[in-house]
Amino acid sequence: MSSSLGTLFRISTWGESHGPGVGVVVDGCPPRIPLSVEDIQRELDRRRPGQSKIVTPRKEDDAAEILSGVLEGQTLGTPIGIFVRNTDQRPSAYTEMQQAYRPSHADYTYDAKYGIRAVSGGGRSSARETIGRVAAGAIARQVLRHSLPRYECLAYVKTIHDIVAKVPDSLSAENIESNIVRTCDAAAAVRMIELIEKVRSEGNSVGGVVECVVRGVPAGLGEPVFDKLEADLAKAMLSLPATKGFEIGSGFAGTLMTGLEHNDEFYMEAGTVRTRTNRSGGIQGGISNGEDIVFRVAFKPTATVLREQKTVTNDGQETTLSARGRHDACVLPRAVPMVEAMVHLVIVDHLLRQRACSGS
Repeated sequence: MSSSLGTLFRISTWGESHGPGVGVVVDGCPPRIPLSVEDIQRELDRRRPGQSKIVTPRKEDDAAEILSGVLEGQTLGTPIGIFVRNTDQRPSAYTEMQQAYRPSHADYTYDAKYGIRAVSGGGRSSARETIGRVAAGAIARQVLRHSLPRYECLAYVKTIHDIVAKVPDSLSAENIESNIVRTCDAAAAVRMIELIEKVRSEGNSVGGVVECVVRGVPAGLGEPVFDKLEADLAKAMLSLPATKGFEIGSGFAGTLMTGLEHNDEFYMEAGTVRTRTNRSGGIQGGISNGEDIVFRVAFKPTATVLREQKTVTNDGQETTLSARGRHDACVLPRAVPMVEAMVHLVIVDHLLRQRACSGS
């Protein structure tokens, strides 16, 4: 069950980084939702390696194959199977890792848990596992578009290392996709690209923050106590590789304010309850209030760096390791579609749960 997510809209991902392929099974998707392989491929292309000069050069087309659950461009209501073949595996780049653990990677902990691990590419701990999530997220997005006409999810790179993007008032997908970093600030993008190229040339890596704005979510989604909407969003985001932090609305900065400063006052607008500020980040008491949902996810520097580091072997001997292989010097540009996909999956699951709750 550790590879499954969701209650009514449930996904299970499978496959290893350097195995025959990876994929996902989506169960609980409503019938008669328009869906084509192009809808899925569009999102996978945003996630795939080799798409620009600042990401890993591994050459994968990440071509999606729909195996079940779709007929003549519509979902059937039955399980949807998606398969993506691995075509550019290089297990020879991981021979040293058979014994030596890569610092800050999952090599040691997988051995500690299972007593066995897929050495090449990290197996399930690789970001290649997220192909299934992004494919499932594309399906969830189609359901949300069908059910919530105003729904929109925009994730973007807010910071890389100490470079901070200025967020424009007119944030749009076109604005974010206009540069290979997927930030919303053209000037910051230039500096971010320069930094990523510099650290990569040094065999190093950098991290940063992805911010996300979700529009068009109605009030009432989310469950009291343990399945709060922000709790499920936090779990979804922190299940992504390389994540180290999650905050919503004012986040940690809200601790520096008083209650009077922080509270979002209510008012009426055209018969709808609104808030004058949005320090709650669109969620109160674990339930959406109809305002934009705004949160941030922290991504650490990529663990695999091409420099010699001290480590230990699987038989307890101290040694050094110089990692090889093809890796991102910064995961942020490719993490943007992953974050969006996880939002789609959480929101669609809570939308279906709310419909079941209300009987509508």
